[in-house]
Amino acid sequence: MASDPFRIFIVEDDIIFAKIISHHLSLNPDNEVEIFPDGKSLLKNLYKNPALISLDYNLPDMTGLEVLKQIKEFNPDTPVVIVSGQQDVATAIELLKKGAYDYILKDQDTKERMWNIIKNIRENVELRQKIAILEEEIGRKYEVNNLIKGNSPAINKVFILIEKAARTNITVSIYGETGTGKELVAKSIHHASGRRKKPFVAVNVTAIPKELIESEMFGHEKGAFTGANNRRIGRFEEANHGTIFLDEIGDMDLNMQSKLLRVLQEEEVVRVGGNENVKLDVRVIVATHKNLQELVRKGEFREDLYYRLLGLPINLPPLRERGSDIALLARFFVDEFCQKNKLGKLSISSKAVEKIQKYPFPGNVRELKAIMELASVMTNTDVIEESDISFSTASASQDFLYEETTLEEYNKKIINHFLQKYDNKVRLVARKLDIGKTTIYRLMNEGKL
Repeated sequence: MASDPFRIFIVEDDIIFAKIISHHLSLNPDNEVEIFPDGKSLLKNLYKNPALISLDYNLPDMTGLEVLKQIKEFNPDTPVVIVSGQQDVATAIELLKKGAYDYILKDQDTKERMWNIIKNIRENVELRQKIAILEEEIGRKYEVNNLIKGNSPAINKVFILIEKAARTNITVSIYGETGTGKELVAKSIHHASGRRKKPFVAVNVTAIPKELIESEMFGHEKGAFTGANNRRIGRFEEANHGTIFLDEIGDMDLNMQSKLLRVLQEEEVVRVGGNENVKLDVRVIVATHKNLQELVRKGEFREDLYYRLLGLPINLPPLRERGSDIALLARFFVDEFCQKNKLGKLSISSKAVEKIQKYPFPGNVRELKAIMELASVMTNTDVIEESDISFSTASASQDFLYEETTLEEYNKKIINHFLQKYDNKVRLVARKLDIGKTTIYRLMNEGKL
């Protein structure tokens, strides 16, 4: 791809000198040179946005200072080099203060000095472009890291795929257990893409009644059905030129799947009760906790739609596979909760960290957030202790299934669970578990409970 020409304006009433400079600068085919005999003709052409203006100080209609002021009013970033036949230090200083890029004399060195000035300006332009690109890349990474916390190898693989997805408009399919952060990944892709300034529209397929989903997705015309008192645009139209995120796509019924397939193929939508084809330019991201391939085999999901949506697949790791991210996220959720609720700074003890890192988190990141917010409320000090961390009964029962440990450890966990459930009433727990109360007391005395 060829670069844009470097447009140079020479404002000079000495036509011979102007042509000499123009010829010299035009030896570089990247330079595009125009000559203007006076200030007014230059000012009429500023809309062409020259990359450099060589301005004679003594013009027949205006002074160099007057022309410089108007150039800077039009575009303060345009470099202006003043070319003068007289060496006047005071004038040069005044012009430089008013924004001139440089001040050079008309002599045998003028041509070489112009070459050097152009070289420096071009290098500065290229440097600014590189900085702008780097700032954009940093901005994209910041957006991703601002939404998704973690630095484990498992989540770093996801970051790499998010960056790849953001470079194009490829459809993205996100897979993962409930609570792993599928919508956050979709938002990260959107905010890191060229569509970041356009709408991001999230739709939870399971939250919309079956009889309303077509209208919700594609909109409806006035009178299309009972209660349709006005025209309403659907979620796809809302997301036009932006991104639509369809969560739990695996729960969409087959009839709606066929209508969605048509919209994706034709890149247009027809509102319910209407005839107008509305053209769409929408980036599609879908997510599900289900195995779509298995649903296709069962005939519960259209195969052609599956391949249309597959695009770039991103598999989110469950929290129990993210190692040190658990402690990092716990710290983040505590800090966030304290800030929102104007609480003092809370720390997490090493025992509490150890406890949450051993837990399998069947509810993943969403569950960890709830647990740490509760712990922030339950603590009586400025430190969250192991005793402040509590897991739900439903989740605790799954703990034994996920964590591999010894039979002795399993037994201790079961006894601890029942002691917590029955307020440390040893006799009652012994009776419930059909064990001797002396066994429980012994384990307590040994510090194993």
